[in-house]
Amino acid sequence: MKPLTKAEEQIMHSIWKLETAFLKDIIDAQPEPKPHSNTIATIVKILADKGFVGIEQMGRVHKYYPLVSKETYSSSSIRTLVDGYFEGSFADAVSFMVKQKDISIKELELLLQEIKKAKK
Repeated sequence: MKPLTKAEEQIMHSIWKLETAFLKDIIDAQPEPKPHSNTIATIVKILADKGFVGIEQMGRVHKYYPLVSKETYSSSSIRTLVDGYFEGSFADAVSFMVKQKDISIKELELLLQEIKKAKK
């Protein structure tokens, strides 16, 4: 899966949240200061070219919808991060977060419970 730029990710988050949207909806969903509408339209076209967004022609306007789910993209992004920085080891990634104090004991316990549930 092709990686997205930060700007593309921001637009995709809006499209995922909206599920289907016209350009105006995507613009309205952007935080202030909002990028120019031409910038957003260009990014949406790039996302369509990359296979992340589908386009439905509705008269003279387009309706956009995600072709890649947020979960699929998140999974791929995390896998790429872990492969690139932790030699593919999720244990090393979690250990790093513990050392950086980015994850609490309570969060680790919840994670362990999730792992145990998944094993059953």
